[in-house]
Amino acid sequence: MPVEAALRAARVRYGPLEALHGVDLDFPSAAVTVLLGRNGAGRTSALHALAGVVPLAGGRALWRGRDVGGLSVHQRVRRGLALVPAERGVFGSLTVAENLGLGGPGRAAVLELFPELAGLLARRAGTLSGGQRQLVAVGRALAARPALLLLDEPERGLSPAVATRLHARLLADAAAGRTVVLTARSLPRTLAGAAVVHVLHRGEVVFSGEPGEALPGRLTIAP
Repeated sequence: MPVEAALRAARVRYGPLEALHGVDLDFPSAAVTVLLGRNGAGRTSALHALAGVVPLAGGRALWRGRDVGGLSVHQRVRRGLALVPAERGVFGSLTVAENLGLGGPGRAAVLELFPELAGLLARRAGTLSGGQRQLVAVGRALAARPALLLLDEPERGLSPAVATRLHARLLADAAAGRTVVLTARSLPRTLAGAAVVHVLHRGEVVFSGEPGEALPGRLTIAP
């Protein structure tokens, strides 16, 4: 399976604490990859290292075979990367319509996917509930139609029905050629079609493979 992006011997440190201990992770092209693990496992650090949000203390971040460690977040975004962080993913002073407009030409498709946003377009994003803000953040990233989409716990604050819709869209986008990487504490059943799961524990990779290959106890399937 072709690899779109990868981390090689990647180390991330926050002061004296090391969050990633030299991990190797592959993210296959035109597929959904899920990073699983508990809080503190290193999932977010891996996502942020790939996006350039945090610098690597060692190792390399690769995108289409190129070492992108020297590129800023904005440079990676201009090359087709989009990141949806777990928090603070919207511009609170802007309206929902303005937030979605920053994403790009795909706003109509986002409103079709998330009709819940149609009545909120004139509202400032900072006045929304947590789940509504999450919809705006995810919607803006989808509207940009990025080549590499990174999402940190995108289901946070969403109803099960909306999360199911989102997962179906992510799988469809991957089938159409987009590469998607997302984090989760457990694997939703609606993402059982993911190509690869990586399970992290205390900054190390304890399993990598297809969801059906996971050893008992290492892969929790969410209801």
